Amino acid sequence: MSTDTNLDSHFEKDEAIVARRIGDEFILVPIRQQAGELDSIYTLNGVGARVWELLDGQTPLDEIRDTIVEEFEVSPEEAEADLVAFVGQLARVGAVVEA
Repeated sequence: MSTDTNLDSHFEKDEAIVARRIGDEFILVPIRQQAGELDSIYTLNGVGARVWELLDGQTPLDEIRDTIVEEFEVSPEEAEADLVAFVGQLARVGAVVEA
């Protein structure tokens, strides 16, 4: 994600990513990688898993930020900074694309 991405941006999950909850963990697995490339498996915390659920290609990042502020104990500023950084990481590994 570029540094000029704003909170009006919409992102959707890449079809080549499978997400599963296993016990208390939520993992993302790219299915286009070789099976032996375990460094391609990503584990998300509770907030990350919730953001993943909300990335539907239609909900702008500002609404996702507001949902995170409502559901978790975090300030709007911290939620925004963390959201932009997290979505940027997801975009860099090919887990999400801008809709």
